Amino acid sequence: GQGQVVDAQHQIERDLLVAVLVTSNIIAVKSITLLPIEWFGNPAMILPASIIIFPISYIIGNLLTEVYGFHAARGVIWLGFIANAFVVLALWIAGLLPASPFWDDYAQSAYGRILGQLPFILIGSFFAYLTGELANSTVLALMKYKTRGRFLWMRTIGSTVVGQGLDSVIFIAIAFGLGTRLDGIDGNEWSSTAVIGAILAQWITKILYEVAATPLTYAIVGYMKRKERMDVINLPRTLNPFGVFAAGAQPQQG
Repeated sequence: GQGQVVDAQHQIERDLLVAVLVTSNIIAVKSITLLPIEWFGNPAMILPASIIIFPISYIIGNLLTEVYGFHAARGVIWLGFIANAFVVLALWIAGLLPASPFWDDYAQSAYGRILGQLPFILIGSFFAYLTGELANSTVLALMKYKTRGRFLWMRTIGSTVVGQGLDSVIFIAIAFGLGTRLDGIDGNEWSSTAVIGAILAQWITKILYEVAATPLTYAIVGYMKRKERMDVINLPRTLNPFGVFAAGAQPQQG
């Protein structure tokens, strides 16, 4: 059926999005300084290391929504959520397994310090990812319907402002605001000011990321539309984020 054809067509985008998401959650445990300038009382702008690749997931989400429609993007987003859950389960089980004789206390401490924070990062990512990605795809699909497929730049940037804003608030607040207070590691806590600063820094950076990627997005979207001969416009009433669990395909306008 058409659904199977579309699924095969966006397999590469699906696999890449899942890879970006899982990698982002692992490296997000490290905080980095983006610019050596004073930012909300800190000597530099503090961000999770995942900022270097995570915005790519939104670019892929925009591509899926723009070419194949909201329903294709929605399925990939939920697949990413499942992959996230698998990773946190595997890491948790690995931490519980008895260590080998040469796995000393230092190694166990390092594992706990790096991957021990991962549950908070992944919990934050679960809520932030679903909320942000689904909001991003929904806003883009709505704007595409309202503009009748015109002004791609407005849709990609506008949806990113909303989606990445929600993502940044939820992820930073849970992963670093709450997580560093409950992880049991002394001196690891982020202050409220640092959390707010990181939220704004991450949000602004992601928007600039999307703006810079706009010419590339135009080129890829144009190529994919010509290659796949698809340019789906979804009806607003079909934009149900949980419709992936319903039987049968939902109607859409192309």
